[in-house]
Amino acid sequence: MAVKVLVVDDSSFFRRRVSEILEQDSGIEVIGFAVNGREAVDKTAQLRPDVITMDVEMPVLDGISAVKEIMASNPTPILMFSSLTRAGASATLDALDAGAMDFLPKKFEDIARNNDDAIKLLQNKVKEIGRQRNGRIIRAPAAPSLKPAPSTSERFAHKPIVQPDRSFKSASPTPSSSTSTRASGKQYQLIAIGTSTGGPVALQTILTQLPANFPHPILLIQHMPAAFTPAFATRLDSLCKIKVKEAQQGDRLQPGCAYLAPGGQQMMVEGRGSNRTLRVFEDKNERVSYKPSVDITFASVAKAYQGDVLAIILTGMGADGRDGARMLKQTGATIWAQDEKSCVVYGMPQAVASAGLANENIGLHDVAARLKREVGFG
Repeated sequence: MAVKVLVVDDSSFFRRRVSEILEQDSGIEVIGFAVNGREAVDKTAQLRPDVITMDVEMPVLDGISAVKEIMASNPTPILMFSSLTRAGASATLDALDAGAMDFLPKKFEDIARNNDDAIKLLQNKVKEIGRQRNGRIIRAPAAPSLKPAPSTSERFAHKPIVQPDRSFKSASPTPSSSTSTRASGKQYQLIAIGTSTGGPVALQTILTQLPANFPHPILLIQHMPAAFTPAFATRLDSLCKIKVKEAQQGDRLQPGCAYLAPGGQQMMVEGRGSNRTLRVFEDKNERVSYKPSVDITFASVAKAYQGDVLAIILTGMGADGRDGARMLKQTGATIWAQDEKSCVVYGMPQAVASAGLANENIGLHDVAARLKREVGFG
């Protein structure tokens, strides 16, 4: 059955363009259009689409306000379109806060190497999040701000992302295969976390529960455009007891600090022992689909740390992280995968689990407690 889509944008050109792209795929059917947020709310109730594509900036009722109303009245998976600007990053994070499931840059040339790749990415995202309508309920409780209130100029980057209950995910959940509650007793030197769709909420859920004196550095690889990662790192840092920063070339890895891979670049660990530092660079290899790539970071971690690593694969489309997890596993590293029940999109964790690489499959809201226990905090 085709995924039914409502396209929302005040630009007739963009509505037509999105519609033409989506309907090139026989698995997608555009069932209606809306020219502003108010009309989007009304047509969602009338047409009951499987997916909504939504612009952020619109007259009458803006996209973020429309998302809030839709999620309160007729919860539906929403894919936001955003500009790649500082303000656009702010608005996108606010849209995720309001309940949107994922986002794409409005300029398609910013999301892929060529037009064909951009078209396929949009089609695949719509189909993937459309499948979630009869999936699982995701609940992410609010995380209190743990640092002083930001200034007016910084406020856009400090609002916590809190996903509402998604009642469109009503099917019976698949039980988690994680039954162990005891620490393994293994010693670690590094935590590495890879994620994509649904990752901003998942990362916030985990990181806000970690203590300031967390004993290891943490690497974060989140599929996200370059314009977004500075705002996301700043927002996480404002909410967490640990320090969170966007990774920079030459950063020396410190305990109690999380390093977010910059969008559009690759992040690797170089060196051994106390001389380990981060290498951050532009990757011009056209065969590499993700920038940042979980596989590339994990591969470097396997070389630098051998088996003294706990790697975690969270919600996301595709299979990025599977090959890197395999390399880590061969060195003796521990691999955790988020369970299907708590994923927004069970792609990346499924790829790892199906390959037999996951030591455990763990629910999102259990990860922080398990992680603290595993490294000796509780």
